[in-house]
Amino acid sequence: MTATEYEYLRKFLRDHSGLDLSADKQYLIESRLLPLARKGGLSGIGELVQKLQGAGASALVTSVVEAMTTNETFFFRDKVPFDHFRDTIMPEVIKARAGRRSVRIWCAAGSTGQEPYSLAMSLKEMGAALTGWRVEIIATDLSQEVLEKAKAGIYSQFEVQRGLPIQMLMKYFRQTGETWQINPELRAMIQHRQLNLLHDFAQLGTFDVIFCRNVLIYFDQDTKINIFNRLARQIEGDGFLVLGAAETVVGLTDTFKPIPERRGLYKPNDPRAAAAKPAFAGAAPRVAVMAGR
Repeated sequence: MTATEYEYLRKFLRDHSGLDLSADKQYLIESRLLPLARKGGLSGIGELVQKLQGAGASALVTSVVEAMTTNETFFFRDKVPFDHFRDTIMPEVIKARAGRRSVRIWCAAGSTGQEPYSLAMSLKEMGAALTGWRVEIIATDLSQEVLEKAKAGIYSQFEVQRGLPIQMLMKYFRQTGETWQINPELRAMIQHRQLNLLHDFAQLGTFDVIFCRNVLIYFDQDTKINIFNRLARQIEGDGFLVLGAAETVVGLTDTFKPIPERRGLYKPNDPRAAAAKPAFAGAAPRVAVMAGR
């Protein structure tokens, strides 16, 4: 791979996915894209770049972006955000939404589904506190391939052993051979949609809780700021934003403020401005789930 080809791919990936590669990541591109090139009958990275620059390359564009996307995830990853969800977020949401008895949650980088399913299990574990509530979880990801896996809800023995308590495995999954499938009731709680965070997501409406973990670390500063500012327009004035352990809004935007002693947890900085937003008109179909049955 020549220096010119590498610079082209750096800009290509930044423009199409937000991925911001440093000048010394040639090895990463080669390890991810050489197998893709060979699978497509191409001689190497150079011919792959030529194809990307040609007409009718939309399918290849998608394949390249998905090959470079990191989809590392597991159930109840990092544990602390899910403790916050159980002990801080949902008690406040239940109190604040008692009148309308509904909650909307967005997993902005849902990957193969472990995060949204972890949230669904957490909600189920709340039992009677959510009986009769309308629960909506939207899980989005750039990659259609990982979304299809998430929809199926089928995981290997290795995957269910990563972070998933054994009692939840036995309660919410069914074993078939060497794989485990999450039960239909949990799968029905989640809507999976393809979405690039670089593009407009206003059509999703507003949310009480947004999980946007371990994805913005790959973006440059200007892209992070842009996404944070747009997330602020999609969250209720008293809602919650959850970021990954290595992510922060501090020094980037004043649209959110950290919650003291709650690592990774943020609130909109001006609830009055957020409260003035128009209500979600329901442009997209919604799934109603009665939690806690």
